[in-house]
Amino acid sequence: MKLRLLIPFLDNSVDEWATLARLLRWLTFLWLFIGLVILFSASYSIADAGYGDGLYYFKRQIAWVLVGLVVFNLVVHSPLRYIVAIADWAVLLLLALIFITVIPGVGTTINGATRWLVIGGIPIQPSELIKPFLVLQSARVFSKWEQLNFRVRLTWLCIFGFVLLGILLQPNLSTTAFCGITIWLIALAAGLPYIQLGATALGGFLLATLSISLREYQQKRVMMFLNPWVDPLGDGYQLVQSLLAIGSGGIWGTGFGLSQQKLFYLPIQYTDFIFAVYAEEFGFIGCIVLFGFLFVYGTLALLVAQRAQKIVHRLVAIGAMILMVGQSLMNIGVATGALPTTGLPFPLFSYGGNSMIASLLAAGLLIRVARESSEAEVVSLAERRRPQRDRGAEGSRGKGARGRIVSLNRSDFKSKL
Repeated sequence: MKLRLLIPFLDNSVDEWATLARLLRWLTFLWLFIGLVILFSASYSIADAGYGDGLYYFKRQIAWVLVGLVVFNLVVHSPLRYIVAIADWAVLLLLALIFITVIPGVGTTINGATRWLVIGGIPIQPSELIKPFLVLQSARVFSKWEQLNFRVRLTWLCIFGFVLLGILLQPNLSTTAFCGITIWLIALAAGLPYIQLGATALGGFLLATLSISLREYQQKRVMMFLNPWVDPLGDGYQLVQSLLAIGSGGIWGTGFGLSQQKLFYLPIQYTDFIFAVYAEEFGFIGCIVLFGFLFVYGTLALLVAQRAQKIVHRLVAIGAMILMVGQSLMNIGVATGALPTTGLPFPLFSYGGNSMIASLLAAGLLIRVARESSEAEVVSLAERRRPQRDRGAEGSRGKGARGRIVSLNRSDFKSKL
């Protein structure tokens, strides 16, 4: 692959892409730009107080963005079948890393949760990086569900279960729930029997209930979600400050950079509660614009899924949409008190390199599906317009429309080597 294709703004092949793929690409870049702007505002004061450099978090986020964009363009220019083929190994590797984090003395504990491994000075959060690969592998498994024997089905269901168990042991109930919901929704989109889906949903609900009943801090989060004003200076403090920030924004907001709650009132305002800073600075109108943006992005993603020629591609597109739009809505739900307080980042907004890479990888998968679907449609249309005798002659040589699609994708890939 040519090195210039790994740099988004030097990629001159974009003009040849389908309209949906180009739109999603530029919407992703717009989302990323807005996220960096909001992070700059949300993190400046606390970075200046903590490190004597107001750009401390912003500069590190830029470094992760550059890494994420390389991953993004690599995915966008690689045939999806190659990416799907390595998903199983990626899931197994990251599953091993997840369990390594819970080994005493090995994982790094932050805010009471052991979710990170520091490798060569770089913090790695396997539970965040595994999300796009769970989408790929669950799409791969559920797209062939009827063709798989019982042993293979059970093996991958157990692996998915171990992934959720490992994340839950860190402990990280929010990521566990989100990963479980993502896998379940992909299975639903694949058309699995409702009895199996219902039993799985019931099992997940019981597991979440058991986790909450065994951990006092999770019980407090649920209680404070129901009424944070019962203890506004204690366990309900974070949610109360978030609600005060959102309410202070009014209709038009206080203005960019003028949030008051980010001045050491609202905890972790540059990660999990970054939406509260956005809402305070841009107000109700800004929130409506953001919801409209997410609606457009999600609608385009569903159009990509609808036009996908293969079931596995359709499921990958749906899963990528859930990672981008669904996780954003859950983060907003937490900040507004509609959901219990959890540690779920806002894609492309929240500070964190692992979240940034996972989000750009998911966006790249969605755009890759859009590219391959459009190429297939163009070839199929050309095939239908050819004379019948030509199609028959080619069919006798074993080269039908499907062969032409594969050939086109291979030539497209080789042209970039």
